[in-house]
Amino acid sequence: MRFLVAGVGNIFFGDDGFGCAVARELARAPIVQAKVADFGVAGIHLAYELLAGYEHAFIIDAVPRGGAPGTLYVIEPDGRAPAGAPDPHGMDLGHVFAFAYALGGSPPPVTIVGCEPAAIDEGIGLSPPVAAAVEQAAALVRRLLSTRATSARRRDEKRKERV
Repeated sequence: MRFLVAGVGNIFFGDDGFGCAVARELARAPIVQAKVADFGVAGIHLAYELLAGYEHAFIIDAVPRGGAPGTLYVIEPDGRAPAGAPDPHGMDLGHVFAFAYALGGSPPPVTIVGCEPAAIDEGIGLSPPVAAAVEQAAALVRRLLSTRATSARRRDEKRKERV
C-alpha cells in the first residue's frame, strides 16, 4: 500500500467523530493502493502506522478553524517534529506526530482533511451540517488520492526511463 487514509476522532463527542464517519464511508468501496482505517482515539496505533512505509498519509478529523459548521479544509502541515513530550494515550495529532518521532521514525508527508464542527459535546451522532459533509469529504479524499497516485505513477515511470 502506498497511501494511508486515517479517520480519527471520538464518536462519543458529537462532531469529533467526523473522521471516523468518513473512514467508514470510504471503506464501503476499497481504494486501490490505500489502506483506509478508523483509528478513533487510538493515537499510539496511528503513530506506529504512520511509520509503516507509506508514501503519503491522509488524516481525516474535525478541525475547528472558525468557519461555518460543515466547512471542509485541506491542510498541509509543514512536516517538522512538534515540540513537547509525546502523549501515547492522546489523539491530539501533535502528540501522535511527536510520538512517531520519539520512536525514531519519520512520518510520511501528511494531508489533513478537516471539517468545521458545530459541537464537540458529549453525545453520539454528528450535527446535521457535519453529517452532510461526510460524503463530500469522502469524495474529496478520493480526488486527493487520485492526484497523488497519478503523480506517483509519473514519478515511477520517469525513474524507469532513466534506468
